Amino acid sequence: MIVAAVAEAQAAGAGLEAACRVAGLSMRSVQRWRKQPDGEDGRNGPRGRPGNALSATEETQVLAVMTSARYAGVSPKQLVPQLADEGLYLASESTMYRLQRRHGLRAATRPTSRQHVPRGTAVHRATAPNQVWSWDITYLPTLIRGRFLLLYLVMDVWSRRIVGWTVQERESPDIAAQLVARICSDRGVDSRGLVLHADNGSAMRGSTMLSTLQWLGIIPSFSRPHVSNDNPYSEALFRTLKYTPAYPRLPFADADAASNWVARFVAWYNGEHRHSAIRFVTPDERHFGRERDVLARRRELYTRARAANPERWSGAARNWTAVECVTLNPQPDVRGAS
Repeated sequence: MIVAAVAEAQAAGAGLEAACRVAGLSMRSVQRWRKQPDGEDGRNGPRGRPGNALSATEETQVLAVMTSARYAGVSPKQLVPQLADEGLYLASESTMYRLQRRHGLRAATRPTSRQHVPRGTAVHRATAPNQVWSWDITYLPTLIRGRFLLLYLVMDVWSRRIVGWTVQERESPDIAAQLVARICSDRGVDSRGLVLHADNGSAMRGSTMLSTLQWLGIIPSFSRPHVSNDNPYSEALFRTLKYTPAYPRLPFADADAASNWVARFVAWYNGEHRHSAIRFVTPDERHFGRERDVLARRRELYTRARAANPERWSGAARNWTAVECVTLNPQPDVRGAS
């Protein structure tokens, strides 16, 4: 059938290479098939339905969940742990992705980038909340061309929780110092020995900011000049903020409008967003010590699901153990390198 379709396209004036490219085939494969006595498609696909495949009813159930109003915008990597927290296991993440591709449900993905951390970068490790914080400033557009608001945002590296933020109209070390002092005071944080990592901007290195950190007993840490990759957690958080589907299509009217939106984003990010780097628990669950109970329930659910359909599990069950240590700018292992 496919060889005949290629031949028909050639008869209509298409080149063999172009016709094969449209059909998703190699030109050499078609040429080889034509030399065979039957001259047909020589690919050997599956002869039958795998015994461990989802049944038609199960596929329908998974598709109904993925296309429901509640979960239509949720990716499988977020949906699987979210359903697990609700005591429901339908299918693996990879199976959901396959069903999305088969039924044309995949949405456009946002661009990704790989970050390389060179040697010489400040390295800090956290094994509990309030040991290492990261902060940065990002621009928020306004209705006036060329004028931006500034979002100051502080996050806990271990839990990924946003611990404080403010929207301002100017960049100033005074504003940054007041924000950090207010976070420590309002949340009762013992700041002695806490590491606060930031870029090398003027607001980060201003005298008011540095003296406030010294007074609070906070250890300042800085990225190398002109190297944004040294502050990856804040950069990733701003990326999530600006790529979330809820990000406004139009610029902000004023600082109050921006603050109202950021407040909603922070509530969602801390309390609902399941973070992929911390076993898909929310920052609040991790920060306030609830993650172990959440992960234990998921392990129990997966144990039951595997016992019910062992033929669908080719390896170990998904890892639902807590991430004990988080490292800011881990250095590459160069042992054995020449």
